[in-house]
Amino acid sequence: MSCTNCALGIKKSLEKEGFSNVSADFTTDSVRFELPDESRLALAVKRIEGLGYSVIFPKEDEREEKQGLSSIEKKFWFSLVFTVPLILAMFVPVPLLHNDLFQLALTLPVFAVGFWHFGRSAFNSLRSGVTNMDVLIFLGSTAAFVYSLVGTINGLGHDYMFYETSASIITIVLLGNMLEHRSVKKTTSAVDDLVRLQKNTARRITISSNGAGEVIEEVDASLVETGQKVLVNTGDKIPVDGEIYWGHGSIDEGMISGESLPVDKSVGDKVVGGTILVSGNLKIRTTATGKDTVLSQIIEMVRSAQQDKPRLQNLADRISAIFVPTVVALALITMGGWLLFSDIPFRDALMRGVAVLVIACPCALGLAIPTAVVVGLGRLAKNGILVKGGTSIDKFAGIETLVFDKTGTLTTGKFSVRKMKTFGFSDAQAASIVYSLEKHSAHPIAQALAAHFAGSTEISLASVNEEKGLGIKAVSEDGYTYQAGSYAIASDLTNDDDHNVYLLVNGKLAAWIDIEDTIKPGAAEAIHTLKEKGVHPVLLSGDRRKRCEEVAAALGIDEVYAEQLPDQKLEVITALSKKSRVGMVGDGINDAPALARADIGISMSDATQVAVKSAEVVLLKGNLDLLAKAFTGSRTTLKTIKENLFWAFAYNVAAIPLAMAGFLTPIVAAAAMALSDIVVVGNSLRLKKRKLK
Repeated sequence: MSCTNCALGIKKSLEKEGFSNVSADFTTDSVRFELPDESRLALAVKRIEGLGYSVIFPKEDEREEKQGLSSIEKKFWFSLVFTVPLILAMFVPVPLLHNDLFQLALTLPVFAVGFWHFGRSAFNSLRSGVTNMDVLIFLGSTAAFVYSLVGTINGLGHDYMFYETSASIITIVLLGNMLEHRSVKKTTSAVDDLVRLQKNTARRITISSNGAGEVIEEVDASLVETGQKVLVNTGDKIPVDGEIYWGHGSIDEGMISGESLPVDKSVGDKVVGGTILVSGNLKIRTTATGKDTVLSQIIEMVRSAQQDKPRLQNLADRISAIFVPTVVALALITMGGWLLFSDIPFRDALMRGVAVLVIACPCALGLAIPTAVVVGLGRLAKNGILVKGGTSIDKFAGIETLVFDKTGTLTTGKFSVRKMKTFGFSDAQAASIVYSLEKHSAHPIAQALAAHFAGSTEISLASVNEEKGLGIKAVSEDGYTYQAGSYAIASDLTNDDDHNVYLLVNGKLAAWIDIEDTIKPGAAEAIHTLKEKGVHPVLLSGDRRKRCEEVAAALGIDEVYAEQLPDQKLEVITALSKKSRVGMVGDGINDAPALARADIGISMSDATQVAVKSAEVVLLKGNLDLLAKAFTGSRTTLKTIKENLFWAFAYNVAAIPLAMAGFLTPIVAAAAMALSDIVVVGNSLRLKKRKLK
């Protein structure tokens, strides 16, 4: 599929055959629907192929990568080669360029491309009961071509030569289609990226044939079955969902929970496939494989969310649903009226009927949206805002509620010491102990502590032992015992379990330390600006409630949803969407379903690739200051599109009655069309000068 019209035609055709929950997405070349029974699958394929498309059933984990120019790009460049000389004829007094047979020869290849591309889409749209923009393009280019061809055959002279109009309509609209095609095809499906996370190997544990011991064999993770055991070492991606039966380790579960800090786990704890073992060694008993894993469920969430996402129909298509049949009816009325109520010959009556179509030719209409979108997208891109297609601008401009993930979105995701409290020791003494211990560990929290307390006096240690899942234990040369780790080492000494690191000296609590990821610079200003523009901010995170509420208070956010898993985030977005138009700003795999389900998904360029691909707007360099500019830029671009559509249709509304009355010659009509084009393009170019605040 090459455009939204393709997808819309397929969707309507399948719905007419009784298929339910039909979703056609031209950006991923995919169609999904529910089958009442398997026998009807052949009918669905037949209907789709009957519309002129090829149906393939790729493997679930494969996607064909096409190289070179796409079909729409080839059509545009081919048409452009023949259209340029036709346009030059309007300005260059070269006799050959003004020869009607020469212009006919140049126009025929372009018209053939347009006839096949837009004519097929127009025919399919009529078959499916949806009158789309391509009907207008096809009628306009065909009317101009036929009008000119009749003039050439009858030797009527230059007043009947509008070959450049026919070719220009086709080429300009192909340009708009190509630009939209490029903006969405540069990214692959978010589902593809999630599926790639499942591509992994596993160290499967089996018992040797003689029962003497364990045998470790590396196999494809998809071959591991429920109940089988796997070994996971430091740095490995956990290949399956399962339960730890041996070992301790720290696991980065950010893709699932959004939690910025690794989670310490030991025997009896559950693990999720796709998460990463930051440190430690684990033996895991598999509890879920295939479609039953958490990651597979997230993949299905993204697919379902994309299917349910409301897609705003193009303004021009909505208007054309009424405009196209009206213009055709008026052209027939004009021709019939002149035949019945005047004595002019049939040829003249036919030409006046065709003249109505020429005057109603949607050249300015074809320019109205592509020019504004191209300028608007370029303007936003220069400000570090990448928007994936014109429909995304429409969605973003209407946002009323903006939901923010916390870690990596409102905060940096980099750890720092927020607070330390000591008991019976000075801060300097505690810092010295912590530095001396943590510099021996590769754990992310340990590295952050070592960096923070670097420069402190170092203690001479006789032995250092890192206990997986607990922390570090050391004995100094003078016999003191030190421990730094999670609440597990201090559970017998205090009921306060709300801190990240506890320090023990000779078995007594010496200090606790709170770790945080700092709020991003400019986040508060961005939230304030959006609130001034009438956008309601919401914080939605998998992190601890206390930390979420602290961040929300610092940024001026009143509505907070904390400790949310991916499916819960999706539920929150769904509930909020029932009350207002919702945008989602996120950066992690756990945000992908919510980003896809929101009316508009927004991601940082430094986010995970899955988040970037699920989002429709990407903020470069993770800069939240760009949010306000993106919002204003989208609203300004949408306003320009509406202005362009007004001017494009205002020309038709004013000119068609005059044409029906026979007061406008084709030359005047062509001049009027050119003027409407200039107005539309000029209005779009104004976007380059406007400031995005």
